Amino acid sequence: MEDQSAMQDSAKQQDGKITLHWLNKSRSQRILWLLEECKLKYDLKIYHRLPVGLAPPELKKIHPLGKSPVISIGADGLTKPLVLAESGVIVEYLIEHYGPHLAPNKWRDGMEGKVGGETEEWIRYRYYLHYAEGSLMPFLVVALLMSNIRTKAPFLIRPISNAIVSNVDSLFLTPNFKSNWDFLEGQLATSPNEGKYLCGKDLTGADILMSFPLAAAKGLAGVTKEKYPLLWGYVERLESSDSYKRAVQKIIDIEGSYDPLV
Repeated sequence: MEDQSAMQDSAKQQDGKITLHWLNKSRSQRILWLLEECKLKYDLKIYHRLPVGLAPPELKKIHPLGKSPVISIGADGLTKPLVLAESGVIVEYLIEHYGPHLAPNKWRDGMEGKVGGETEEWIRYRYYLHYAEGSLMPFLVVALLMSNIRTKAPFLIRPISNAIVSNVDSLFLTPNFKSNWDFLEGQLATSPNEGKYLCGKDLTGADILMSFPLAAAKGLAGVTKEKYPLLWGYVERLESSDSYKRAVQKIIDIEGSYDPLV
């Protein structure tokens, strides 16, 4: 494990010392992007996967599950750092305390506190905070596993394993991916106020969460510019953000390269 301190000169005053425990080939890159987008001061601790692909045991010293992303926050009044795991929880917490500009306005005028009074932007925002991990990522995890089986199975059983993988692809993954990509293409076409993001005209924490599965989809799940031009353009828009680029460059400066998934 390597320790690196990452502090932006332009970072605003903030309560609490934030540490991101970053694991290579993991979803923790989204949290690094969020920290950069919010112009926060933070420490970055780097962990590397074991040869078998699992996270190293050192991460279990931070959180019992030993997964990444996980952040710790030290603040006045705390006897020990606050430890947060799960991407959605981390994103919501950081936005609530440090990045309210990344959450849409909740209420329509005159409808404050009423059932159904929320803005479309906010409803979409809350939906995608859960959709990214709850609906989309499971299919991508299965796709990654199938890809590994296809390429790493022993030679003698490869005809059998390839047949199993092909059935999983055709009967399970392909139709589910198509449903999701069609849905997202439609969501972008009907973004509120003709916006170019999923929740409207402005980047939100939900877009940051969606960046990882959609970047992976370009390599694993058949998202092409020809089939899904709005979705393809959306991913390119996310990856062209200055704060996204800073987060990637941060890892390149430390690791020598950035390899998001495979």
